This record gives sequence, C-alpha cells and structure tokens, in this order.
Amino acid sequence: MSVHANYIAGSWVEGPDASKNVNPSDLSDVVGEYARADRAQAEQAIAAARAAFPKWSMTTLQERHDLLDKIGNTILARKEELGRLLSREEGKTLPEGIGEAARAGQIFKFFAGEVLRIQGEKLASVRPGIDVEITREPIGVIGLITPWNFPIAIPAWKIAPALAYGNCVVFKPADLVPGSAWALSQIIVDSGVPAGVFNLVMGRGSVVGEAFVASKDIDAITFTGSVGTGRSIALRCAELGKKVQLEMGGKNPMVILDDADLNTAVGAATNSAFFSTGQRCTASSRLIVTEGIHDRFVAAMTEKLKALKVDNALKQGTDIGPVVDQSQLDQDLSYIDIGVKEGAKLAVGGERLNRETEGFYLSPALFTETTSDMRINREEIFGPVASVVRVKDYEQALATANDTEFGLSAGIATSSLKHASHFKRASQAGMVMVNLPTAGVDYHVPFGGRKGSSYGPREQGRYAAEFYTVVKTAYTFPG
Repeated sequence: MSVHANYIAGSWVEGPDASKNVNPSDLSDVVGEYARADRAQAEQAIAAARAAFPKWSMTTLQERHDLLDKIGNTILARKEELGRLLSREEGKTLPEGIGEAARAGQIFKFFAGEVLRIQGEKLASVRPGIDVEITREPIGVIGLITPWNFPIAIPAWKIAPALAYGNCVVFKPADLVPGSAWALSQIIVDSGVPAGVFNLVMGRGSVVGEAFVASKDIDAITFTGSVGTGRSIALRCAELGKKVQLEMGGKNPMVILDDADLNTAVGAATNSAFFSTGQRCTASSRLIVTEGIHDRFVAAMTEKLKALKVDNALKQGTDIGPVVDQSQLDQDLSYIDIGVKEGAKLAVGGERLNRETEGFYLSPALFTETTSDMRINREEIFGPVASVVRVKDYEQALATANDTEFGLSAGIATSSLKHASHFKRASQAGMVMVNLPTAGVDYHVPFGGRKGSSYGPREQGRYAAEFYTVVKTAYTFPG
C-alpha cells in the first residue's frame, strides 16, 4: 500500500513517518496510509506559503473565482465517492457522508461568488478636498487546524475563504482521519492552485500544530477542536501577535415545552443528540423538558431510540454508525458509568454492540432523572449520550439552558410564538433553532458561539471576511 504524501511548495512529499487510517465500522479495513510530517517539513510548508503570498495576494478576482468554482464543481461531481470515503474513515452514515461532501462543494462555490463581492467604502473626509477609502486586504499566511468529526466540510469552510480573500494556506487535518482531507487537497492541487499557495501538512498536533503556532511567518491561526488546546493556542498567538479564530466545545440544550408537538420534539431531539453518533460540537446532549410533557416525551424518545439501527456506516438503512475510535468509545463508556454513579437513570442504551464486522459500536444512551450539577450535564461527552432534565416551566427551562460555560447552539420545541421569540433573544448561544435540531446549519450564514465555545470572528458566510481579511483606511488629497 503506497503512502499518501504531504503537499509542500507545489510537490507531493513523503514524510519521515506514516499512520494507518482504520475504518471504525470494520477494524480489518485499512483506508490507507498517510504521511506524518516532522517539524522541518511543517516549516518548509510555511516558508513556501510565505514566498507565494506576494504574488497570490495580487491575483485578479477572476483568477481566484475561477479556481474556487472549479474546486466546488469537482467536489460536487464526486460527492458520492468522497462521501463514501468520509463514512468509511470517520463512521457517520453514508447519506451523512455524501451530504457533508456536497456541503464542501457548495462552500467553495459560495466563496467563488464572494470573491466577486469583496466590498469597501469611499467616504468624504471631515477635512475639505480629501477622500477616504476603506478596503479589505488578505492577512498573509494562515495556519488551518481541523478536527476529525467533519473531515471535509470544516477544512472546506476554512480553506475556501482563505484562498478567496487572497491568503496562502498551510493545512493540518486531524491525524485520526486524514483521508477526506487528502482527497480534498488533491482536488485543490489538480484544479491549478499555484505552488506554495496551498500546502497540506499531515501529522500530529504536537509536532505540526506546534510548528504553526510557533512560527513568526504565520499571520493567523484558525482552529477547531478541544477547549484545552484552543485556549493554549489563543495564549500563544496573543504572545506573538497572531490573529486567532477558535471553535471549541459545546454542551448544547434542547428545550421541550408542554405545548410542543411531540413528534416534532422527538424528531429534533433524536437528530440533535444522536445522529452522526453524537460526534458534533452542535449536538444537544441536554434535553430540558417541562413537567407537563416530560413523561410522554421520555416514553416516545425511549421507543424511538430502541428502533434506531446501529451498524456499519456504509450499510443501507443504518441510522447511527460507530464511534470514531477506541479512545472516544472509552470516553463515552466512562461518562455512562459516571452518570449511573451520579444517580441518573439509564433509561435506554449505553451498551457496547457486536455487529457483523468488528467496530466501535455503541447503542444510543438516554439518561433521565438528572440534574444540572451532574458531570454528564456539565462536560462535553462527544458521543451518542444525552440526558433529560425535568423543569417546572419555561422560565426554569431557559435558566437551565443558559447554565453552562458553553454557548454554541441551543434549540426549543414549542408552538408558542411568545416563548420562541423570547428564547431566540434570551438564549446565550451563538445559534438558536426553533422546532429544528441544534445541529445542521446552512453554508452561507455565520457559524459560531459564545462563552467557552468560540473565540474570534465567525466562520462561514459573508462574516468570514472578518477573520480572513484586514481593514485598511487610505486618505487621498488630489492636490
């Protein structure tokens, strides 16, 4: 089996080490071997991006538009192939994998359009005869560090705006699932990106990520991952004067009020908490339910979860695939044990499952009779585990929903316009959903949270310009 190489300064380059990418649905299936860069290769990639920046930053809008549009079209034409690769290496179901690949293509096409819509302002000065122009310019070299749970969509929503606004890129995907990132990188390379403008450097965060953060030739870091790593990156970037964008954890609430349509509430809660095996930063692992609907909701959720099919991600009819690897499975099982010891009732699931192929299968777990102070309601589990918290009324539900150090996404199921409108305003989250799952956002609107979930400008949509560009104010006196 040949090793998939890194891409540095316009050439595919073998690394000093390699890792095997294993299918979590079938541990006997090796997706491929992927190079791991050392610090020297990471620094070579950074140097290549720095050297390419002056020319790339001055390219025409048409050149950048054409490149991004070509990339987007290629991804969309290959979405089934890319989606199958994604599901094979990460474990989300095949429909989810194909949907994520399609989203990556849509993101590139959106930013191909944004290239042609880069805006500025021209103002009159308070001084006579002087013009003022406000423009946006590229930052320079941007280090991209992406997670394993969305291995093609998150790289896309970082790479596309970086290139659209004239920046150069050094890209480190998650070491656990490099396959989708490598396939995306090959598409970018084959689309004609100039040497040095885009660089793929696979490897460990402690090596490649550390090189990104330490380098004086990287002007900005965009990171999606754990809270601890994100905060460490922020401190290092502050010391070096780098611009930083962080998307970190979540402990997202889904409120179900007495007046909610039960089917809508159960559908939204099931999707939010358990689809993609619960491995989404926007997953709602806290289901906050008022007394009048509580028992009916728990009974309906229990039956719904028992009916879900947990199996190989590539099998037709699978609702939930495997957990991504042994480490994550161990963490999920540990939290299930913690919940039981804390006095929560394990209403359904939480069991290790055996299937036709050996994999990391776990039945979706639902806890009831929980309280907000339990660890399972305070800490991000990042698996198919959710808790029901019983509350008296809307006011207590809102207070419970906001009682967290995180603030990424929040949802409410209700037929009350009054409560829906109030929740949208009073929820301390960056994204709010009414009668919809907390996970799942459009590619053309901003993504991000508050409190401990996010730091820096928003990702995606037109708001991406806030991170990927710097504002310049220029004065002219014609004389």
